[in-house]
Amino acid sequence: MTDLSGSGIDVSIVLPVHNERGHLVEEVERIRAAMEASGRTYELIVVDDGSTDGSGEVASELGGLRLITLRDNRGSGAARRAGSRAARGDVVVWTDVDMTYPNDRIPWLLDQLEDHDQIVGARTSEEGTHKFARVPAKFVIRRLASYLVEREIPDLNSGFRAFRRDVGDQFLDDLPDGFSCVTTLTMSFMTNGYSVRYVDIPYAERAGRSKFHWWADSRRYLRQVVRMAMSYNPLRVFMPVGLLLLALACAKLAYDWVTRDFSLSPNTLLIFLVAFQVTTTGLLADLVARGQRRDRLLPSARIQESLAATGPAEPDAPGAPEQPSATVQGAR
Repeated sequence: MTDLSGSGIDVSIVLPVHNERGHLVEEVERIRAAMEASGRTYELIVVDDGSTDGSGEVASELGGLRLITLRDNRGSGAARRAGSRAARGDVVVWTDVDMTYPNDRIPWLLDQLEDHDQIVGARTSEEGTHKFARVPAKFVIRRLASYLVEREIPDLNSGFRAFRRDVGDQFLDDLPDGFSCVTTLTMSFMTNGYSVRYVDIPYAERAGRSKFHWWADSRRYLRQVVRMAMSYNPLRVFMPVGLLLLALACAKLAYDWVTRDFSLSPNTLLIFLVAFQVTTTGLLADLVARGQRRDRLLPSARIQESLAATGPAEPDAPGAPEQPSATVQGAR
């Protein structure tokens, strides 16, 4: 049964809504039926992101849920951020109400979380509109993200996920207002040492009108690529380019010495200068990125479970040399 008392809530399900009146009731009822059958205590948080079709009024008439209203349409990220800040459950679930995600499988998704910090449903097909622009953009961003975190990421933009609320709260201020909020959350977890697990899910064609605008969102994807390169492990991008330019400059220098009687051409100096600038930019970006990371983070669920399994340390025997104390800090 839904627990709205503010205590003992297992799961908070955040539903961003923008002009979804036609299928909002069906999705809410589908989620409720699945959660009631699971036996978990939960709360539904509907965030009306400036809807103009009366979605907010429909949600208010449903009852048994918490409704947050954003008077202006600020984007999916802003809605998810507002809902997550209001969440009271131990675990927060993100999903959509456009009939694309298998919301009746939310309890199954929660079962997969286990000792991980975040579980993400990886879509096995692309059913979105404007595939000619969306698919290549997503592929480039996903490959870049995988390269930056040195791990294969099957689906970087999935909006069907569950995560520990205490961990996610640390990164809410970093989430952008648009669709890239899910990408930012994934990268924030991974680059700070939290465990993220992927499970395959089906993905259906959306109901209603798509919010994706191929030109505007393609530009946002491009900005996201640049932001990711500068914010998450920038040396993985700048150092290979700098070394490649340095090798090219050295090869050009050898060529000049052989063909110009040890004279140095201006373009060789230019290549050396560009290689130095690219490398220096990468070092500075890495310094800034490390400085922006939080000094203290909650430990990962796997670290906590390991500590719990080992139990408290036994006191030292009389006369034994004193051992230095060890402090376990969150992964950086």
